[in-house]
Amino acid sequence: MGCGNSKVLPGATKKGYVSVVQSLVAFSKAHDDDDEPKKRKEKQRGPWLSTSIKNLQTASNSQQPMLRDGRHQDKVAMYKDKFDPRVTARYDIKALIGRGSFSRVVRVEHRATRQPFAIKMMEVEAPEGREVCASELVVLQRVSHSNVIQLIEVFQFPQRVYMVLELATGGELLDRVVSRGHFTERDASQALLMVLAGVEYLHNLGITHRDLKPENLLYYHPGANSRLLVTDFGLATFGGTGTEVSGPDRSDGRDHTGADRTWSLRTTCGTPEYMAPEVLLRKPYSCAVDMWALGVIAYIVLSGSMPFEDDSRTRLYGSIVRGKYSFHGDPWPSVSNLAKDFIQRLLLLDPATRLTANQAIRHPWVVTMAAGSSMRNLHRSISQNLRQRTSRSSSRCPSSTASSGDSNSVGLGRLTSLEKNQEQQQGRASGLTQPQRAIQHPARGPSN
Repeated sequence: MGCGNSKVLPGATKKGYVSVVQSLVAFSKAHDDDDEPKKRKEKQRGPWLSTSIKNLQTASNSQQPMLRDGRHQDKVAMYKDKFDPRVTARYDIKALIGRGSFSRVVRVEHRATRQPFAIKMMEVEAPEGREVCASELVVLQRVSHSNVIQLIEVFQFPQRVYMVLELATGGELLDRVVSRGHFTERDASQALLMVLAGVEYLHNLGITHRDLKPENLLYYHPGANSRLLVTDFGLATFGGTGTEVSGPDRSDGRDHTGADRTWSLRTTCGTPEYMAPEVLLRKPYSCAVDMWALGVIAYIVLSGSMPFEDDSRTRLYGSIVRGKYSFHGDPWPSVSNLAKDFIQRLLLLDPATRLTANQAIRHPWVVTMAAGSSMRNLHRSISQNLRQRTSRSSSRCPSSTASSGDSNSVGLGRLTSLEKNQEQQQGRASGLTQPQRAIQHPARGPSN
């Protein structure tokens, strides 16, 4: 299977996005003459691989001993040389976290406070780099929530933009599930409540994430009381949330900033196993795609297995558009009907009938913290299913994505623009070009 790296971004047609792009372009043009020799030098180096924000956040204290090795010290020195001195005067670079087509990300320490952060350095000389940077910035500059990764500050220079971000060191959601040794439905509901709080906030701002998955849900610190953060806004965009707007309601569909919140989204993007049916069917879609992804996440957190999974992309997509999944196998017999109901109400083929973030956070299973559920320890079954899945994935794609910052842990990256044409051909072969047939005959729900 392809392990795509590129992000598919919507056109720059909206006010907030355009303003950021114009700012970057104007700033760059103002310094073009002075930096021409540097530009020629950078062009000779070739492009960098693209990096997702999620992978920027996962540096942990375990990386510290690596810095004692001379080779790693040399690398740190090399990355420091690439950073503008006005940035390094404020932040001490400690280690590389990831790199991408237009970016490199390092773990840093604020020189005055000694507080750790992540800095994402993005190349904005090329139009593509400016688009990626602007798309991310326009979202990150609007968000401030305890369950959403926080942009601390931004340094803008002619060829590069430096985004200083919170550094989440507590690991990914599933890593925490496995490492705990004891995991119940109550633990699952507490984790999902934090994710729902972040997603509800984003949707109320008019932001659709479009790449929710366990790898993008990170704990801020290793402690038991850590908050869980929604990260990686490389595919996030404004739009698709017409009924949930920030500020006073307006009859023209705009919020108090004047930004349109009612347009439908159309770009095919995301991580295959988490993509909603309407995205695969190339229909206009809304923020309901995030709720579908949350249904997939809830299924995984409670079982360690995927509701939709197949070696063949065509068969995988066929299962998704038919809503074909089940609650068979361990530990599902021990999982409460209320938890299954929560998942079923998210994995509905018709996006209009799916729970919204506001409704999901008020579902009885979430509100009661699974109080009426079994207190059975699901850890063994979840860990076993995760290990089996990892083993299968390794055998399928042994060299999957060691150098990729944007793909997930099983070698199934985001759908790239190059793959779109291939997937369209596969879709025609599998009948996915007949969306009305899939919608008219939805699955009645999984068998219990």
